[in-house]
Amino acid sequence: MTIPTIIYGTAWKEDATEDLVLEALKTGFRAIDTANQRRHYNEAAVGKAVTKSAIPREQLFLQTKFTSLGGQDHRLPYDAHADHPTQVRQSFQSSLHHLQTTYIDSYLLHGPSTPVGLTAADWHVWKEMEKIQQEKRTHHLGISNVNLKQVQELYEKALVKPTFVQNRCYAQLGWDIEIREYCNKKSIIYQGFSLLTANSFVLPHVQHIAARVKKTTTQVIFRFAMQMGIVPLTGTTNPTHMKEDLALDFNLSNEEIAFMENIARE
Repeated sequence: MTIPTIIYGTAWKEDATEDLVLEALKTGFRAIDTANQRRHYNEAAVGKAVTKSAIPREQLFLQTKFTSLGGQDHRLPYDAHADHPTQVRQSFQSSLHHLQTTYIDSYLLHGPSTPVGLTAADWHVWKEMEKIQQEKRTHHLGISNVNLKQVQELYEKALVKPTFVQNRCYAQLGWDIEIREYCNKKSIIYQGFSLLTANSFVLPHVQHIAARVKKTTTQVIFRFAMQMGIVPLTGTTNPTHMKEDLALDFNLSNEEIAFMENIARE
């Protein structure tokens, strides 16, 4: 499976996860993001939807995550008392079972264990993820919810470099400009989530652009992200919006891109 241009995100969907993922797949999405973190995701329901869709596995891009204890609730996918490499292995095997697959396209560390730097525990986790990748049980590794120094440290010290960085993307921060620029220099692909929910105030300001291209303001945001080199995640629960999120075959002008890039920083 090639690197996707847009991903369907499955966080916070609970019992509706299976039906929504199935609808997304029927609509045309082929990339799905989840995590083995029952607190915010229902990974097993994603697997059921994938199986029901009957789409050949090689046509899908399945991305999931290892979530450390600090991000979990009581429904753990591993032994809380085991060492970190064992937890990674147990979580990964659980993800394969949930998703009813023999491999994962992209496996992410859900986030560092502290806000500053990378701890020894983070490195134990990443080293085990590297082993999984070297065993060809996942094609790509990545990390989410990181700051610039953490991304730099990971890239500089890791044996297997991250293919992906996935972050919440705020317009006030230039759409995460510092990390995006670093990712671009190192050929890391940036995935942006909460492009709409974190930036709802932007939508009224791009109505004139939406009118010119005859699209919705949401479509304008996603197209802007793509032209900026961001792979957007959408978690819409609306079938009509799912179709619209895949209908991004238009271009914004350089002036429009510049306007939107600086929309919250002027």
